[in-house]
Amino acid sequence: MDSALTSVGLPVALAVVMFGLGLSLVVGDFARIAREPRAVAVALATQLVLLPLVCFGLVTALGLDPLLAVGMMLLAASPGGTTANLFSHLFRGDVALNITLTAVNSVLAVATLPLVVNFALAWFEPIGGGGVGLEFGKVAQVFAIVLVPVVLGMLVRRWSPSFAERADKPVRIISAVVLFAVIVGTIVAERENIGTYLADVGVVAVLFCACSLAAGYFVPRWARVGRRQAVASAFEVGIHNSTLAITVAVTVLGSEQLAVPAAVYGVVMFPLAAAAGYLLTRVGDPVAN
Repeated sequence: MDSALTSVGLPVALAVVMFGLGLSLVVGDFARIAREPRAVAVALATQLVLLPLVCFGLVTALGLDPLLAVGMMLLAASPGGTTANLFSHLFRGDVALNITLTAVNSVLAVATLPLVVNFALAWFEPIGGGGVGLEFGKVAQVFAIVLVPVVLGMLVRRWSPSFAERADKPVRIISAVVLFAVIVGTIVAERENIGTYLADVGVVAVLFCACSLAAGYFVPRWARVGRRQAVASAFEVGIHNSTLAITVAVTVLGSEQLAVPAAVYGVVMFPLAAAAGYLLTRVGDPVAN
């Protein structure tokens, strides 16, 4: 990518997205862990433990190129995207639970994302792969791009709730535009190889998204979590923060190729999430209490 886009554009883009998340959060959102421990614990376990295992199984079984395999694992380790809240609202999920899960997982990602990515780099040994997480400087980068904008957004909401309310919708729109621009930028940067990448990673991305949405719903239901909470979990687990994955790939790991899986996933996850929501509302609950 262009150096200005890499060094300035991507971090600023992600900062806008994460700041928007912060504007929607209050300290009480984290307290919901104590009030709904089962729903939060099951959803987080699905996202933090099961998804990386599923992703590892898919990329291994389908023999994905090592660099793209690491990119998929980076995506799997990324927290839920803020768009999950919108899907949850549209399809009658527990939006408050979505907000809590996004907040908690964004904090945990500072530790879990480097662990998963370092494992993937060591296992697949891609040519040109770097390390993230073992070096303090790179941990600080991940911390800064994930948590600092969220904290600033929460402070703005605390100091001026009315401003936060007014800014919420514009920031959400900007976040959507930013996500689109980041995905397009990634694809353009790799335009010479994009046909090959799409052929290689497209099937994996679709399968992983479908598995994520299904696991996000069925695992909580099997654990006797309420249906509205399971719907929220489905979207939280199935919709990843592609902007974060792309930013870490390009600015921290220094590889546009690593960002390709997240860009492809960012395109396929929305229609698949909409289809899942339609099925859940039209077909009804496939899991009886």
